[in-house]
Amino acid sequence: MFKKILIANRGEIALRIVRAARDMGILTVAVFSEADRDAAHVRLADQAFCIGPGPVARSYLNIPNILSAALIAGADAIHPGYGFLAENARFAEICADHDITFIGPTPEVIAKMGDKATAKRVMAEAHVPTTPGAGILDTLEEAERAAERIGYPVLLKATAGGGGKGMREVRSVSELATAYQTAQAEAEANFKDGRLYLEKLIERPRHIEVQVFGDRFGRVVHLGERDCSVQKPSHQKLVEEAPAPQLPSAVRERLHAMAVAAAKAVNYTNAGTIEFLVSGNDVYFMEMNTRIQVEHPVTEMAYGVDLVAEQIRVAAGEPLSFTEEDLRPKRHAIEVRINAEDAHKNFAPAAGVLSRVVFPGGPAVRVDSHVTAGDIVPPYYDSMIAKIIVAAPTREDAILCMQRALAETEIEGVHTTIDICREIMADPVFADGGVAIDYLQRPHAFASV
Repeated sequence: MFKKILIANRGEIALRIVRAARDMGILTVAVFSEADRDAAHVRLADQAFCIGPGPVARSYLNIPNILSAALIAGADAIHPGYGFLAENARFAEICADHDITFIGPTPEVIAKMGDKATAKRVMAEAHVPTTPGAGILDTLEEAERAAERIGYPVLLKATAGGGGKGMREVRSVSELATAYQTAQAEAEANFKDGRLYLEKLIERPRHIEVQVFGDRFGRVVHLGERDCSVQKPSHQKLVEEAPAPQLPSAVRERLHAMAVAAAKAVNYTNAGTIEFLVSGNDVYFMEMNTRIQVEHPVTEMAYGVDLVAEQIRVAAGEPLSFTEEDLRPKRHAIEVRINAEDAHKNFAPAAGVLSRVVFPGGPAVRVDSHVTAGDIVPPYYDSMIAKIIVAAPTREDAILCMQRALAETEIEGVHTTIDICREIMADPVFADGGVAIDYLQRPHAFASV
């Protein structure tokens, strides 16, 4: 087992990894930007190193500085969390070159599945259904030809993307040029990779993802699905739950089988997520995230497992510890993301000082957060400041528990998504289950939007 792990991330996921490692008796090393000098993960880690100023390109994407910190600290493994360098194959290669274990899949798999266009080709070869589309686009003219061939509406997506960044819906040829330029610039800014691909826009699907896990001994399992259909207009998720409600059992079984087949097709190791669009009984592979997901606590609460600890064990060469009994959901779990955003202004980020922070409690409630009163929400990073997760014997009970948890939550000093999350939990349409990804865009539905 590892003796010391460097965490190449920030915020709540960095703190989450610190806690998992400490529970396993492993020392931790934090890295931080100048803007995060007083952050919780910095205070609670055993060692900490400043790796640059606030902007991510000069800190959390600064591979030489992160690697130097790992070597100086004597870390024998690096956990990348999610975002930043988590799906950077070159970073995983550099770790291996310096005899540091990258806690995640192999660089080859990251490169293959992290490139969305290549991943679709691999899945098609494995007989996993994919949405009609085109590979990597070299020019706007190539995008125009592909869109004409496939038929509008289409979706432009960053090949190295995630979290809705570098993604644009295009409904006519007149919108394509602006959308192409905007998506390309956003992809370059967020991933240092401006390449785009294009696929047919499936109207009003559900977004269902399957948690998979593989070890070095060839075993691949799934831990059920999560419904991530409640999304902001930017395609970023706001509410996730497991199991997915109102999902036909035959579709559920197909999703699980296809996800395991997809992971086995690339000899996948460690935690990963296969994302699908579901329209009626039709299922389409969308992408694979070769890392732990933001919403992993939903699966942890539903299944009673620790996915981050399992990541560490598998990376250290141990076999999967999950038993067949573990692979069945024991409760229904729901997660809401509390973002520092103004829902009245299309969820615009809201940096500032948190003057008051009160989180909920109770045996069925989990809060993953890194903030306390007096903390500054800097403008450089993702706007999420907390995740509230609940679990109960039934979905109806889970919704009631989340309503109570959100009623107890108080955050002042910046705009947040608390109010819109409260409205969602009180909405009869959400309570019925099975909403599509355009749920939040219904203009009459929510006062907060």
